Amino acid sequence: MVVARLTRPVVSAGPAGRQRGTRLVNTPASAPKAPALGNTTPVAAPALTVLYDGACPLCRREIGVYQGLKTQQPVCFADVSQADQPLPPNTTQAQLMARFHVQRADGSLLSGAQAFLELWAALPGWRWLARVGRLPGVPWALERSYRAFLHLRPTLQRWAARSSR
Repeated sequence: MVVARLTRPVVSAGPAGRQRGTRLVNTPASAPKAPALGNTTPVAAPALTVLYDGACPLCRREIGVYQGLKTQQPVCFADVSQADQPLPPNTTQAQLMARFHVQRADGSLLSGAQAFLELWAALPGWRWLARVGRLPGVPWALERSYRAFLHLRPTLQRWAARSSR
């Protein structure tokens, strides 16, 4: 069994507020629980760690949808906009905030469309989209679409921030 240690406190502002830090969520009933503050008790390593930009209102909304789902394998959501958030080796905060990333349990890092496909495959109700997204030619089209979205993201972020006030 792979064992991980969560050494950061888990901080949550509640369902309506902004969630910060590292959260191990959506764990099956048989999985060990995340440690209490200050405790470094071993817990099962998450099958997937989602590295998201918590400073982005669009990203927070989307991640909020994913966090509400019950998965079969533990999924950890890590807000990389937090300066004290531990990052995967050989990455920078700027790199991780520029594109969507997920890290597999084996440590491999995926970004962009491939990262979304990996996450969707782990989420109930989204698996069908991952299957469609893996058909020949579709990952290429998804990646091109994601890159186009990245050019629009700053404008969309401003709109989302205004609408949430």
